[in-house]
Amino acid sequence: MMLGGTSATKPATAEIQEIVDKVKAQVEEKENKTFQVFKAVEYKSQVVAGTNYFIKVHVGNENFMHLNVHESLPHEKKPLTLSNYQTNKTKHDELTYF
Repeated sequence: MMLGGTSATKPATAEIQEIVDKVKAQVEEKENKTFQVFKAVEYKSQVVAGTNYFIKVHVGNENFMHLNVHESLPHEKKPLTLSNYQTNKTKHDELTYF
């Protein structure tokens, strides 16, 4: 991985699902809807002052979203932040920096 660049795409882990679970309410509030399915599929990470996660999330049927979540450094004791997200994604859309 290039310094400051994103990692290769990796299958989602339990830790990544936990991150997705923690920001789900933020996404639902912004989208003004409730998601019955909200399952992390794959992700990329980027080490900055903390870590940025780019996560592909299955939200039901053939629909996916891409989330950009920032995790601060541990000593900062800040909650996870939903930095950005993209809707209308498909299973085959590549995760990119956004």
